[in-house]
Amino acid sequence: MAKMWMIRGEGGRLYDDFRERKAAAIGWAELAPKAKPGMSRKELTVIYQQVEPNVKLGTAISGASQVWRFINEIQEGDWVVTYSPANRTYLVGKVTGPYQYRPEWTEDDMPLIRPVQWKTIEVERDMLSVRSKNTLGATLTVFLLPDTVMQELLSDSKVSSGFGTSSMIADTEELEPEADPLAGLEILAIERIKDLISRLDWEEMQDLVAGLLRAMGYKTQVSPAGPDRGKDIIASPDGFGFENPRIIVEVKHRKGQMGTQQIRSFLGGRHKDDRGLYVSTGGFSKEAYYEAERANVPLTLWTLDNLVRALVENYEQTDSETKRLVPLKRTYFPA
Repeated sequence: MAKMWMIRGEGGRLYDDFRERKAAAIGWAELAPKAKPGMSRKELTVIYQQVEPNVKLGTAISGASQVWRFINEIQEGDWVVTYSPANRTYLVGKVTGPYQYRPEWTEDDMPLIRPVQWKTIEVERDMLSVRSKNTLGATLTVFLLPDTVMQELLSDSKVSSGFGTSSMIADTEELEPEADPLAGLEILAIERIKDLISRLDWEEMQDLVAGLLRAMGYKTQVSPAGPDRGKDIIASPDGFGFENPRIIVEVKHRKGQMGTQQIRSFLGGRHKDDRGLYVSTGGFSKEAYYEAERANVPLTLWTLDNLVRALVENYEQTDSETKRLVPLKRTYFPA
């Protein structure tokens, strides 16, 4: 019976590569050419330590276990899912063949692949239950998802038609221990903060971005509701926009990626001395990033992931109104 696996690609960086190359992939470049079907986890761990002699034992065990599962346990017909932190979407597909070693993709951190037929419909994280969000938040590169999460993803993505969703017994084997479980907690915390911010309305999101810019040392003017001529916030050292840098900010708090047309529209009203910041909680298309790189004024694109990380970095300097929008508590761990 079909199972469903989470396969993360470099923290979500390879999301578009997975889709375009019709594959799911993992790295471990030094281990990849030596990993073969039928090897035990212990054998792979020993090889890992040989090719990476400075690696810690816990890291070797965790990495070798995930490579072993990718090669030996994932089967043709299984479901796979991968996540984009920038767009907060899950891509779902089916494995269509055996694992392959692709040395020509090593530089892209994709030496070990599984061919996958990806579905065009993506699943939005905000549409999932809290339980599924928590399960999908585990930070291992390869892990098996329980039946309840698989059924929810297939239902929400409407990709099960024609494939069947026969029930399976949830995997009872514990997940491999992560090499650094504390490092994983930071990623989980970032995702929880994103969940909190996603529930803000558009006006609160605009106030949050303005509050963050003030924490970063700027004074802000926030446009009232209504036609804004392509700007929601003006940030500058003096608060009037007379002193440079004069940052023009557009905030889009909606589902779906911003594309080239939206970027061109924003750039159309900019002056040569302006600096642009475009915030889209729905993310950006690859073409939008290309458009921003070719812009005639400096332009930075912020996804929700960029926004949250900047907020965490500057949270202590934010004012009470900004903290009210997103209440956070600092936690310390051993260095």
